[in-house]
Amino acid sequence: MLKAGQCVRYEEGGAGFIMTEPVFYLRGEVLASAVETRHLGHCPLVPGKNLDQYTRAEFIRHARAYPCVSMDVAERDEQMGIVRVRVLDWETPYAKRAENAGRLYRGHFIDQPLRQGTEIEMEADLLEVCRH
Repeated sequence: MLKAGQCVRYEEGGAGFIMTEPVFYLRGEVLASAVETRHLGHCPLVPGKNLDQYTRAEFIRHARAYPCVSMDVAERDEQMGIVRVRVLDWETPYAKRAENAGRLYRGHFIDQPLRQGTEIEMEADLLEVCRH
């Protein structure tokens, strides 16, 4: 379990072998972490679209519901590590093609504007301890 005061990093991108995508990130300080029971409801779907075809608004709706389960799986409660993080710095994509590629986009984490000191909450398994 992550401890208060630890530096953590959330990353997106970096795919590819020859033409590697840029890595976008959010770095912060752990304020608190706990194991909580969360209800995993059905993921919101947009009929006729795959996730990579979603608009930013549709993607945000999906990201806010995550973690969630597909429509063919029963909803359930599950325990997971949740971490509250104070934002220190970040690098987010601005290209239109990145609007549905991840939680980081145009200075936001999902739909929350990023500013130094902003507090966000996310699943512990999405974070890694900073490499110094």
